[in-house]
Amino acid sequence: LVHSGFDVTVVPSRTTADEVLAMDPQAIFLSNGPGDPAAVKHAIDALSDLIDKKPIFGICLGHQILSIVFGARTRKMPFGHHGGNHPVQHVGTGRVEITSQNHNFAVDADSLGALGRTVRVTHVNLNDGVCEGLEVVGERCFGVQHHPEAGPGPHDSRYLFAQFDALMAGRVGA
Repeated sequence: LVHSGFDVTVVPSRTTADEVLAMDPQAIFLSNGPGDPAAVKHAIDALSDLIDKKPIFGICLGHQILSIVFGARTRKMPFGHHGGNHPVQHVGTGRVEITSQNHNFAVDADSLGALGRTVRVTHVNLNDGVCEGLEVVGERCFGVQHHPEAGPGPHDSRYLFAQFDALMAGRVGA
């Protein structure tokens, strides 16, 4: 984000929605992190209060937290995804991206939309079918499980940052 010309302020996961909004950010980026997304209930609660207020892009743990806010479940994988060269398909285009991954939990795609919202799977892991991306119809938010900031492809997923930039500028909607 910094390389794209954005001012970035990093805040702890326990930052409340009110504290975030007091900073008046242009958007909210939910970063990666270790472990079970259910263990960061404070971040889930804060994000619930931010959904319709700012554009949001989540990666890895941020993607999982975003899915939980919209009613999805996450599950511990029998074998996590770790390292580079994981093939992920963009559902809308059929394009395959070579991604970098490091996670042991995954979004249960069958539970998406549990709160009556239309949540679409945008990316799927070609090795095991795991949900690798989602967008919430009618909201300015999306997420991916893999790490688009890494470059095993070398830049296969870089377009996601351009998509976030366009969302912030009001040029596109989810």
